[in-house]
Amino acid sequence: MRLIIMSRMTQCASCAGLFLVLAASLAIAKSIESVQTGDVQIGSRPMALVRDMDESPLKERLLSCDIEQFKASEFSIGHRGAPLNYPEHTRESYIAAAQMGAGIVECDVAFTKDRELVCRHAQDDLHTTTNIVTIPKLNAKCTQPFVPADPSTGTPARAECRTSDLTLAEFRQLQGKMTGSNPMATSPEAYIQNANGDQQMTRDRRGTVMTHRESIELFQALGVKFTPELKSPVVDMPFEGEYSQKAYARQMIQDYIDAGIHPAHVWPQSFNLEDVLFWIEEMPEFGRQAVLLDSDATTQSNTSVEFLKRLKAQGVHFLAPPLWKLLSTDEKGHIVPSAYAKNARTAGLNLIAWTVERSGSLDNGGGWYYSSVTEAINNDGDVLTVIDVLAQDVGVVGVFSDWPATTTFYANCMGLADPD
Repeated sequence: MRLIIMSRMTQCASCAGLFLVLAASLAIAKSIESVQTGDVQIGSRPMALVRDMDESPLKERLLSCDIEQFKASEFSIGHRGAPLNYPEHTRESYIAAAQMGAGIVECDVAFTKDRELVCRHAQDDLHTTTNIVTIPKLNAKCTQPFVPADPSTGTPARAECRTSDLTLAEFRQLQGKMTGSNPMATSPEAYIQNANGDQQMTRDRRGTVMTHRESIELFQALGVKFTPELKSPVVDMPFEGEYSQKAYARQMIQDYIDAGIHPAHVWPQSFNLEDVLFWIEEMPEFGRQAVLLDSDATTQSNTSVEFLKRLKAQGVHFLAPPLWKLLSTDEKGHIVPSAYAKNARTAGLNLIAWTVERSGSLDNGGGWYYSSVTEAINNDGDVLTVIDVLAQDVGVVGVFSDWPATTTFYANCMGLADPD
């Protein structure tokens, strides 16, 4: 067969694209097969992080971790796939997350102009996560088509492209890319690169964009579970006067019902309490595991046991805050659970943390995600200390990661991997 294909390729130059597509399809099929056979690959990064840790009993235990075959773990959640090194919310990113042992993978859900659901982190991020501005017909449909920067005045480039600007057929013409843009670009091609010259961001890596239904099908094939997030619309709802927020929330869950997915395998998420309550009240089989995402600034009232018990009484069983809300430091400068985390556990809520491996180098405090424990963060290995406090002291049931190999490694070494 290979000889036949190559022979025909020499006769038809236009077949080159088809040959590349076929090769890519075969590579994807091989990757899926490797995941299905339990071939979890964590690579070298986790142990490099261990070696970077300060001396501690945890470091000694992780250094002595001698596991021949790593297993997938639901403790390890693929945040948009594995976007540390793959374009987020693409087929390639999702497969990479599963290969690293993520037991649950996230598809953030947005809608197109014709009300089809697609995997995108935000409704209005196509100009920074895809190649849309380099496709003239699609760029023209953007809420704000690309406008080049003016170096003489220092005026930055402008663009805003939304999923709701495109039909599904048009969305399928896009390619995912590493997130970023060059604000001083004078051409569309330059705009989709990253301004700081980071090779991870600027290398010509593309990914296959996916619909929500396609992600369900892929995740089934990969043997991972589902945590879809209903993204907050940036357009007025009801969209075009008829597509309501409830219809949007219902449609996302209906995709799982239509696919025959068991509700116990799905953790639907939203930052909007009304979405979560809608699922609890109108789609209770899926509402039992609905996750309220919470990044609100902390106050005495919204971190109190009484407030958190009221959430529980409304039927909310899962709460997912960012790292900084769950962590604090003690008088010795050690990382410990925050009062909010303790109160949430007292209220009987299951906690999920986000997001590790997202802040770049941790040499200087770790940035926003680690803002409550900055004084205790001074090297990349501290991410494993954070994960350990979350798992052992806070008692989270899962951790989102941009590189799930790290959380998979920790879960396996600490006995948190899923049983066969």
